[in-house]
Amino acid sequence: MSASGTTIGSSGTTVSQTLLDTMNGTSSASGSSSSSGTTSASDLQNTFLTLLVTQLKNQDPTNPADSSQMTSQLAQINTVQGISNLNTSLSSLATQLAAGQTSQAALLIGSNVLAAGSNVTVSSGAASAFGVKLDNAVSDLQVLVKNSAGQIVNTLDLGAQSAGVVPVSGWTPTDSSGKTPADGTYTITAQGTINGQQATATTLAASQVQSVVQMTDGTPGLKLANGKTVALTGVASVL
Repeated sequence: MSASGTTIGSSGTTVSQTLLDTMNGTSSASGSSSSSGTTSASDLQNTFLTLLVTQLKNQDPTNPADSSQMTSQLAQINTVQGISNLNTSLSSLATQLAAGQTSQAALLIGSNVLAAGSNVTVSSGAASAFGVKLDNAVSDLQVLVKNSAGQIVNTLDLGAQSAGVVPVSGWTPTDSSGKTPADGTYTITAQGTINGQQATATTLAASQVQSVVQMTDGTPGLKLANGKTVALTGVASVL
């Protein structure tokens, strides 16, 4: 074998060392390593096929060359190419899904939605909607309403509830004595009970969707009137 190539068969056909290095997964020089690093799977596949045909045409019938390693590596190249094509298809599908989600999100502009939050607004004897998200069914659910000083204004007993979102709308705000509390922003906390044990309960606040924005991960998000931005998947309910 010379520095520039290898002779196959009795006819003297020469195959370049670069092709052999590509087949064997080795590198004879930094230049060939750099070249193979930028070679596509399709180019490698064509190179292997050319080398295989040349080898078969020029091999000694009494001492045939071992092509098992070559064909094995060719199969690996086909696998890599297939994965590359699959990744391209999945990327295209993801782009289409993101575009569809953005269109769906745009339909929510102007709507009131429930998302993670703990504020309830009282104005002129009416309260904004709110809700609670439960990971499990509870035997009793209570919502505590507190003023800006952290004092409990009222406790709402919602009784037994199933797992999921429990919306609360149309509540007439009153304090523990039955009087209408002053206008302002109040804080809610939720307490769920399962057989006497405390259960996970997440409070939800209502707000109007003002616009659709792109989140850092590329997915659509909703800009709410309360100043928060939530992912489309963060909307628990549309009111």
